[in-house]
Amino acid sequence: MSRVYLTGAGPGDIELLTMKAHRVITEADVIIYDRLANPEILEMTKDGCEFVYVGKEDGRHTLPQEEINEVIYQNALKHNVVVRLKGGDPFVFGRGGEEGAYLHERGVKFEIIPGITSAVSVPAYAGIPVTHRGIAVSFRVVTGHESPNKKESQIAWENFKTDDTIVFLMGLHNLSKISSKLIEVGKPEDYPCAVISRGTTKDQSVVVGTLGDIVQKAEGVPTPALIIVGKVVTLRKQLDWFHH
Repeated sequence: MSRVYLTGAGPGDIELLTMKAHRVITEADVIIYDRLANPEILEMTKDGCEFVYVGKEDGRHTLPQEEINEVIYQNALKHNVVVRLKGGDPFVFGRGGEEGAYLHERGVKFEIIPGITSAVSVPAYAGIPVTHRGIAVSFRVVTGHESPNKKESQIAWENFKTDDTIVFLMGLHNLSKISSKLIEVGKPEDYPCAVISRGTTKDQSVVVGTLGDIVQKAEGVPTPALIIVGKVVTLRKQLDWFHH
């Protein structure tokens, strides 16, 4: 009986892959993988495993999501163990819900294997906790890929006036719009923020600034990158373990 595993690959450091993800990867007949999954993971597979790349970059998609759904389904008709490998976690802006629903409608059995999300792990590798007693008691994870200025935006910017930590995923290209929007809703220009590029890998780099100067400071930073906004950023001076 065919089964599809919608599998989180974690944030980049291969040692952050879960044991269950490792098991199904070694059993896979085919792996359908995206751009953010560490390519070293593919070396864990058994002989004869097939690979299908369906990666996406800003403005450059190998396939639209609707066709990726169909690729997964068609492979489920041919193989017993299908691994859909996604960077981070399948359900944190990973379109895993859409893929699971597509398979359910067609009677294909699937499992979700959560992955360590970059929203928490990448700041941790930069020495920035998303919560900290006396500083931030909650955090938000927000898509940074949606333009803050478009009329149909689903982002409730007015709610960002609090001191919650805000983590924007996939937002580097919209950094100027994000910082401007946060200042517009009431956050001061000297409010701490950071951009973390290629987090948890040997190529990790961190730019620390404020909403007023982060755009200039982060110019030229390579993707993938995460934006974190909040007073917790100031804790990096004490907690920057990875750099040292």
